[in-house]
Formats: sequence, C-alpha cells, structure tokens
Amino acid sequence: MTLRVWAPDSSTVEALLGPHGELRLPMERETGGWWALEIPPEAPRSDGEVDYAFSLDGGEALADPRSAWQPAGVAGPSRTFDVARHAWQDSGWAGPRDGRGIPGGVIYELHVGTFTPEGTLDAAIGRLDHLVALGVDAVELMPVAGVPGRWNWGYDGVALWAVHAQYGGPAALQRFVDACHARGLGVILDVVHNHLGPSGNRLGEFGPYFTDAHVTPWGPAVNLDQPGSAEVRAFVIGSVLRWFRDFHVDGLRLDAVHELRDDSERHVLAEMADAVAELSEELGRPLDLIAESDVNDPRTVMPTTFGGLGMSAQWADDVHHALHVVATGETQGYYGDFAGRNDTWPEGGSLSVLAKVLTEVFLHDDRWSSFRGARWGHPVDRSATSGHRFVAYAQTHDQVGNRATGDRIGHHGDTGRLAAVTALYVLSPFTPMVFMGEEWGASTPFQFFTDFDDPELAEAVRTGRRAEFASHGWAAEDVPDPQDPVTRDASTLRWEEIEQEPHRSLLAWHRVLIALRRSHPDAADGDLAATSCVFDEDAGWFVMRRGSVHVVCGFGEGRQEVDVAGVRHELTGWGERSVDAATGRVLIDGAGVAVVEVG
Repeated sequence: MTLRVWAPDSSTVEALLGPHGELRLPMERETGGWWALEIPPEAPRSDGEVDYAFSLDGGEALADPRSAWQPAGVAGPSRTFDVARHAWQDSGWAGPRDGRGIPGGVIYELHVGTFTPEGTLDAAIGRLDHLVALGVDAVELMPVAGVPGRWNWGYDGVALWAVHAQYGGPAALQRFVDACHARGLGVILDVVHNHLGPSGNRLGEFGPYFTDAHVTPWGPAVNLDQPGSAEVRAFVIGSVLRWFRDFHVDGLRLDAVHELRDDSERHVLAEMADAVAELSEELGRPLDLIAESDVNDPRTVMPTTFGGLGMSAQWADDVHHALHVVATGETQGYYGDFAGRNDTWPEGGSLSVLAKVLTEVFLHDDRWSSFRGARWGHPVDRSATSGHRFVAYAQTHDQVGNRATGDRIGHHGDTGRLAAVTALYVLSPFTPMVFMGEEWGASTPFQFFTDFDDPELAEAVRTGRRAEFASHGWAAEDVPDPQDPVTRDASTLRWEEIEQEPHRSLLAWHRVLIALRRSHPDAADGDLAATSCVFDEDAGWFVMRRGSVHVVCGFGEGRQEVDVAGVRHELTGWGERSVDAATGRVLIDGAGVAVVEVG
C-alpha cells in the first residue's frame, strides 16, 4: 500500500508509522507537490491496517487530509482502510425508486448520533424497517465526517474524507448503506465543502487549501480559483466520487453551496456534476447531487450543457418558511416576509404567499428581501423545470435546531395545522423531506450541541449562542448549553412514543400521505404548471389542486365551508371535517385537512 500526500510548499515530508509514530520514514517527492511512500512490511499493523501520520519539515504529526479513518479522533493518527474488505450484497441495486433516482421520491433526514440512544450507524440499521413502513425512498444522513469530540451536528468537520469514529467508522457506513439497499432505501450523505470546523483544522498547513481572496462567514474561503486551486478542486471532487464509488451512496446533499466562492470560468459545482454524471454512467445507476443554496437561482438545477450548475435538486427554504408561518403564526426575523401584506408581498397575506411558493417555488424571485436588505432571487420557469428539482419540508435540522430551544412545530400543540401543512408538502409537486421524529410528532427537541475539548472554544460557542438569542428576547438560562451532554441526550429520539397517542395517530397520518403519493400519479407529479391554489385569507381555508387530487386545508378557528367542484370522495383527512359529493362541499371545523379526489 502506498501513502500519498499533497504538500507543495514542504521541503521534506516524513511518514510516521505505528500508533505512536514508532517508525519514521522519509517520503519521496513526486511531481506537482506530491509525496509518496510504499508502506514497508515491518510497519506496525493492527488487523492488517496501519496507523500513520505525516510530518512536514520536521514538524509535529498531522493526520492525512484524505484519511478514511481516525479511530483515535481527528487529532490522532490516521489509519489505512481497505475498502474492498466489505463483501457488498447490493449487486442488484439499480438505485432509489427502481433506478429513477432520488428527485420525486420521499427523503428522511436523520442525525446518526441522536437517531438512537446508541448513536451509531449499526444501531441505526435496527430502525430501518420503521422507515420502510413509513414509505420513504431515501435516508439522508447529516454529516458523518470526522469531527472533534464525541458528538456534533457534523458541520464542524475537519476530516472530510473520514467517517466519524463515534458512529462506527468507515466500515460501519458500508454496512449501513448495504442494509439500506437491501430494504430498497437509497442513501444520501450531507457533505460540507465550504469550510472546516474551528477545532482540529490543520488542512491549511499542507498547502493553499484556503484563500483570503474571498471571505465567508467562517473566515477565508476554500481555495477554488486562486494559485494551487487545481489540487484543492481535485480534493473536493475526489471526495465526492469516493462516497459514490467506495461507499455506494446514492446522493450527496451539498451544504451552503453559495459559500463555495469560485470565479473560475467553470464553477466547481459544474465540474463536479459532470464528473458525477460520468461515474453514474460507469456504475450504471443514478447518482444525485442536492444543493443547499441561499441565492434562489434556478440555474443551480439547470444542466451544465445549458450553462447551469447541474445539480439534481436544491432545498427550497421559501416553501418551508411559508408553511411555518401558516402553521405557527410566527412572523419574527425572516418569517416576516412570508406573512405577506408587506414590502416583499403586498398582494396578500400568508395564504397568498403559500400559494405563491407552492406553485412557483420562490417568494424571493427578484423581489425585495427585508432580512437580506436587497432584491433577491430569480423566477423559476414553471413550464420547463420540474418541481421534483426542489426539496420541500416543514421541518429540518436547521429550521428546528437553530431555534433557541430546538422546539418542533408539534411542540406548539396544534396538530390540525401540523397535519394540514404536512399534507401540503408531502403531496406537493416537490421532493418532500421528513425530519427524524417529525412523523410521530416527537416530544424531543433537536438542539444545537457540540463536544469541543478546547475550553476557550467551548466557552465562545456557549456564550455566543446565548448572546445571539438574548437579542431576540430569550433569557440566557433558557438557551441550552451546547457543551452540556444533557443537551445532546435531550435531543435523542424516544422510540417508545410511536406506540403512544397522539404520536401513533400522527405516524399513521404520515404513512397514509406517503402511500397516497406513491399510489396516485397526480399526487406524485412534478408539473409546476399543473399545480394551482385557491384560498380565502379571511375565512382561513386553502386548497392545493394537483390534477384530480385536491388538498383542502382549514387554518381558521371556526367552521369553514369550501366548494370543490366535481368532488367524488375523500381519500384521507385529519380533524373534524365532512365531504359531500352531491354538493361538492367540504366542511372543516377548526384546523384540519381533507384530501379529496375530483373528476
């Protein structure tokens, strides 16, 4: 086995072999700033693998930037990993949804460390049958890259090619993906290329991985367009291809791609998309890239051949914000724009905004954004762009976990409104995504937690988070301490709840809606132009029309009467409601929803 590392500015590079660097050997310089060493037979081994680190110009031991395994943590030595050891059982796997890919299916987002009490990938396998029964098509794992400490959301990764040791390491990820494929579930990994975490980040010591030419919220940007960027781009794209090739994943969710600052003639995302398409052709199965983007630009999901970035889909936060306002009535912060009757949307109130995003994706499509202080976004061509290219949701790790106490929509008590917004996004023209525990109205919050061992950084995170929410009126003592193990423990799902009310009924509701989407072509159709909405702001009712399937929602306090021409029967519903096919009238008392078939 050969060790290789890119360190273009170093005069000497040594490989330190063994758990404590017992064997110190000089590496041979290659072209382009690379260094190599064939691991000798006498190198200390554990179960056939070798612990190793690198020393640049006689400096301290550093982990391999391309390490697959950091069993002693991100600050410890790397360990070789033979990807061929796993005997894959998925040779017949054609990809999610029988080879159709992820867009248009139903995604389930989870955090490995809090999905089960054990917080490991192997323990998560034990809950996959629940996801099969729920009816989802793909599991999206929050980042599994190596992070400092025992637990973390994963967005502070510093070993970007590794699988966090606390989750079981790289072999556990292979087992997890194989187990998912055996059950017909695709796997999406959330990956972060726009920055590294503040603790344990030694990547910049190896070469020009970062640049001051661009600034991000985390400091200097990843170097994608300055001298030395060719190898940095290869580092990023190589990691992407490796997840698909060596771990058999089906998709990647790319975190905050708007912070991949790249003024090159060809954007790194377009280069990545073309490389993934080529690998997809080679492997004979679909491989999807799903972007998180703040710029509201449909070019993100346009093919590279038409000048786009080539993403399979992107998250649609505007849809979330509109659903959240209708479900909770909250209008603080960025939710204010989505309440309507304001500078952003003078045309109407929150139901009018909801109709806008369910049919056109973005509220900010070259409109004023009050929280950004600028006109923002671009319109989506409804006739040329499938709704499946946009991921819609009522809750996510971001939208729950970045609240002061990590509270979910269901914690506010109105299950009728929750049931209604769930029906709207699950049966929408988009690609719906459920956040773990949402399907049963989990009582557990999802709070922000870390486990930094640097006392100064730990205190900075603690005080910074409390100061942030103090400006919004929260008392410091009410904001959970991210470093306290209790915060992580409180966020761990309580699986016993699925057998208790009202959780059992909410779970049944999600199963029914997802089954309806699977069985009814109109409910699964991605045609934005064929989706329309009617509503009454004052009465509080709202109807999303998807061909022969109409989702009739009541968001008011009293009795709401809605005329639905041609209604034949009710497909499913929640709350106090009745459907009269003879008169075409749907009655809803209070908050609730009726899904009806017309024609």
